[in-house]
Amino acid sequence: MTGVVVGADGLPRCPWAGSTADYLAYHDTEWGVPVHGEQALYERLTLEAFQSGLSWLTILRKRPAFRTAFAGFDADAVASFGDHDRTRLLADAGIVRNRLKIDAAIHNARAVLALREHGGLDELMWSHAPRDHRSPVEPSDVRSTSPESVALAKALKKARFVFVGPTTMYAAMQACGVVDDHLLGCHRAGGRP
Repeated sequence: MTGVVVGADGLPRCPWAGSTADYLAYHDTEWGVPVHGEQALYERLTLEAFQSGLSWLTILRKRPAFRTAFAGFDADAVASFGDHDRTRLLADAGIVRNRLKIDAAIHNARAVLALREHGGLDELMWSHAPRDHRSPVEPSDVRSTSPESVALAKALKKARFVFVGPTTMYAAMQACGVVDDHLLGCHRAGGRP
């Protein structure tokens, strides 16, 4: 066995998955599962930007409130947000109330719309999938960036996105299944349910 831990249900998992029920569900049903579609990808990019400097668990637990606050992450709707919406979002205790991150979410919605003319967010994200990625063996083998996440961050910045640094983009790539960083031996490694 590698760096995985065996849960009470007998399934081997990445060690972080066993710390809370929220993480367990996220690990087993979402993390590393291929995500396609503008709305779903915009949501993941937005949540990863909000996570910067915070625990992912905080974002995960606030995700229903984020979905409500940001119109289900419909880029057309969020792109039309104005000053009234900014004020509303800054007062919403259900989300992370950070003005820069709120402004970034609105700005990035507009960038999503502009990107439609050039193949769209889905095409851009998935064009940066690594060709020879291997499952890590130990937790210490999991990266925080990769050449592909650096290139994706650069491409998104060129498309006028903000809050899309290489580390944030690597986390998004993991969350969206663009890379599979489930540890070797984890029951989810290789995208298996």
